[in-house]
Amino acid sequence: MFFQQLINGLTLGSTYALTAVGYTMVFGILELVNFSHGAVYMFGAFVVLMLMTALKLNFMLAFVIGVIITGLLGITIDKICLFPLRKKKAPKVASLISTIGVSIFIQNLVMLVWGSETKNFPLVLNLGSINIGSLKISYLQIIIMMIAVVLMAALTIIIRKTKIGKAMRATAQNMEAAKLMGVNVNFVISFTFFLGASLAAVAGVLVGMYYQSVDPMMGFMAGLKAFAAAVLGGIGVLPGAILGGLIIGVSEILAAGYIHAGFRDAIAFGILIAVLIIRPTGLLGKKVQKKV
Repeated sequence: MFFQQLINGLTLGSTYALTAVGYTMVFGILELVNFSHGAVYMFGAFVVLMLMTALKLNFMLAFVIGVIITGLLGITIDKICLFPLRKKKAPKVASLISTIGVSIFIQNLVMLVWGSETKNFPLVLNLGSINIGSLKISYLQIIIMMIAVVLMAALTIIIRKTKIGKAMRATAQNMEAAKLMGVNVNFVISFTFFLGASLAAVAGVLVGMYYQSVDPMMGFMAGLKAFAAAVLGGIGVLPGAILGGLIIGVSEILAAGYIHAGFRDAIAFGILIAVLIIRPTGLLGKKVQKKV
């Protein structure tokens, strides 16, 4: 029973980790919490679903196109709603409120276009399962966890080994100094939003495949939990987002399995509160001394 719940929790936690990375990357560069990220997660799942059902595209093609479209949505959100505020040097709270407005707009747009009811997501990868005694692991769960691991590894390589990754780290450390060194900061920010939105779309599609359904409100709680995961691990720290996502996913599944399904959200956020009381910077976060 425990190991079954653990596998289920790691599967769900992998999707939270992918979504949390978007929060932590944007915060690392702009020191901004992008509350539209949950709506972007939901939008990506709907786009892929509609490409498969309305345009009759095969899953892989619909998946790639949907992820790119969602990545472009991330850039659009920044260019239309956040870049003008940065240009005017508006307070951070103005940008934060703007992302909340974008989230509500995207949710209502999806409901207007596709309706407010829950949609069935096709079972595109019905590959069966592996049985080890009483433990049952579906191949879909293995695929979800493998996709998460591969994408996280690829993202780590991009950030640590590539030129754009170095530019992202320079911008996160000191945006003004990065500008003086010739870094195109606006491109770096757009690229960050593209990456974050694309990973959120992947997570949304994986969850849609896992539960075989999507709905316009699916991004609300998932977005909150992904944000909680980023904070739990140490917001602005990439490994922290991954660790936080796995902890939130496992804790909520164990709470549903051993206590009551109604307590799954309360337990997950309770763990967040307890950790932050003991370690306010998160599990892997470091206290940064600001120089005056």
